[in-house]
Amino acid sequence: MNNHSFKEYSIGSNVEQIIEGLGFNQPTPIQQKVIPAALRGESLIGQSHTGSGKTHAYLLPLMDQIDEAEQGVQFVVTAPTRELAMQIYNEVKKAVQLANKEEVWRASLVIGGTDKQRMIEKLAGNPPQIIVGTPGRILDMVKEEAVNVHHVKSFVLDEADLMLDLGFIEDVDQILIRMNEDLQLLVFSATIPERLQPFLKKYLANPTHIEIDDNKPSPESMEHRLVALRHKDPADLIMEISKSIQPYLAIIFTNGKEQADELASGLLDRGLETGVLHGGLSPRERKRMLKDLQSLRYQYIVATDLASRGIDIQGVSHVINARMPKEEEFYIHRVGRTARAGLEGTAINLYAEEDLPLIEKLEKRGLSFHFYEIKNGEWVEAKSYKERQKRTPVENDLQKKAKQMVKKPKKVKPGYKKKMKQDADKNYKKLKRDSYRKKR
Repeated sequence: MNNHSFKEYSIGSNVEQIIEGLGFNQPTPIQQKVIPAALRGESLIGQSHTGSGKTHAYLLPLMDQIDEAEQGVQFVVTAPTRELAMQIYNEVKKAVQLANKEEVWRASLVIGGTDKQRMIEKLAGNPPQIIVGTPGRILDMVKEEAVNVHHVKSFVLDEADLMLDLGFIEDVDQILIRMNEDLQLLVFSATIPERLQPFLKKYLANPTHIEIDDNKPSPESMEHRLVALRHKDPADLIMEISKSIQPYLAIIFTNGKEQADELASGLLDRGLETGVLHGGLSPRERKRMLKDLQSLRYQYIVATDLASRGIDIQGVSHVINARMPKEEEFYIHRVGRTARAGLEGTAINLYAEEDLPLIEKLEKRGLSFHFYEIKNGEWVEAKSYKERQKRTPVENDLQKKAKQMVKKPKKVKPGYKKKMKQDADKNYKKLKRDSYRKKR
């Protein structure tokens, strides 16, 4: 049981006011560890999954250390996507308002898709204490000398593993080499892949390593269902599923923007009002889509893994994996979109035979999967893949003989395998009849 309180930390009245305004009663496990370490000025690596409260784990101690008398940028927060940067920036703005510091604390959102020249003029003319943005655009502003990062006290790298996957670590490196060596670096990542190690060793000598892992890869209130694809079109199967669920909001995940567009188009053609969210959308399209989601225009949204990392889409009741991800962590991130804040949630997974190794790995991590089929718009329990494997009939002697009787064609033509199978089936039926007659 969590008996900790924010009052245990040496924080000022401004941040106490923010915490009270946010309605926070007790710190989350990641906040318990990060806040005191960050207040001591330690550089750290924080590992926790989506929905753990890490954004406020670093924002609260940083805002507690704002020097109102000092001009220039004091803190920089970087995120791999514009949406996540906007989400963090909105939390900063909310905190500034709750502290009644709108006239004193200044924050700027520095992301692509906006007027670059206007941004340069604004930043150079009135430097903020806090910058939140994406690495590429922040680096642009540094090179244009609109932002001076030499005196920055703390730098936050959020979703570091995704930053690495998207190729933004080089931009982060270019920003950091322009900063003081005594900089406080706060790195947050759900996983620490081996490819991230050189970067961490370069900038973190003896970091505090905080890992929150309670061996519960998803909320206890979440149900994980498996539905066999069996060569069906995912759009057809999802349409069947849609008749049996009443989602508040369902996110349907695919593995890539082309698949996402194809699936969204297929669902629209079948009459299901569906939105789509992936990295291929223009900034204006993504902003409009997120706004439509918050206003509940759609019950279904097809998305790529971009949406599973950090973006806070409220009210997700169901996650549907139209295609299973390739790695365990991506599954955890996807299903982490639902069953948040104590709410119940359901993850529905369309799986093929090649997904079985992933399912087995997730089972070893403690996830419990239930097998279902959709019949006449209703959920019906199905045999697990393990049971079906046991029941696979062994080829008998007559079947083997029937196959041997089929002559292989000298020239291979399209459909020859199908033709050979048909011939083998005919032979098997004949052999079976002959065998039955002999017994009579």
